[in-house]
Amino acid sequence: MIHKSAIIHPKSKLGKGVSVGPHTIIGEGARIGDGTIIGPNCVIEGSAVIGQMCELFTGVIIGTPAQDRKYKGGSAFVNIGDRNVIREYVTINLSNDAKDKTLVGNDNFIMAYSHIAHNCKVGNNTTLANATTLGGHVVVEDGVTAGGLTAVHQFVRIGKLAITGGASKVAQDIVPFSMVDGHPAKVYGINSIGLDRSGISADTKSKIKKAFKILFSMKLNIKNAIKKIKQEFPACEEVSYLIKFINSSKRGIAR
Repeated sequence: MIHKSAIIHPKSKLGKGVSVGPHTIIGEGARIGDGTIIGPNCVIEGSAVIGQMCELFTGVIIGTPAQDRKYKGGSAFVNIGDRNVIREYVTINLSNDAKDKTLVGNDNFIMAYSHIAHNCKVGNNTTLANATTLGGHVVVEDGVTAGGLTAVHQFVRIGKLAITGGASKVAQDIVPFSMVDGHPAKVYGINSIGLDRSGISADTKSKIKKAFKILFSMKLNIKNAIKKIKQEFPACEEVSYLIKFINSSKRGIAR
């Protein structure tokens, strides 16, 4: 299961059934979970932790130092969960200090040439299409789909079950359940297909759509739009989550 040309540091830890392809390098401190398959010419460095049953294709690089001028070396971390598919030449950097981690959850599909920068937090069941680029400290919540060539500014959040069009420039927070596109990205409606696939009920979907109309089509400021949404949908969990996301935004939301 370990190709003879692979270089495995004796202080790394490989779980049961791990497969390592030719010319791959696994550095000191790396930990690889049971059943994970690592293709040829990959580099797993630093204190990278990769979970079980992941599949890494040719040229994946995980655990290299943060691309951050403030990073001066020292302890830093990246943790990747289970059952992730990480395609060719994806790069995932360490955090920029020991107080935080770069985190990737479970069941994500990260396509070729994508980049996840230092201190990013990627949730579960996301799809990052080819050459998606996440700046430092970006948060991508569960179920997000990012179109190919999407570029996300540092510290931006993309809310759960949102979808971005290809080549979108994301400079402000993207609210949950939304469909956005453009340069800069603008909201065009709800992610109807994503909501259906996630099992959101028709009634809840209708409430989200009406909340979006209040938020984006009634020419209200954010404060008044939220007040009106709270009055109309006081007991909808998903709408409450939408409001909580907006209220916690530091960069402002894409409109």
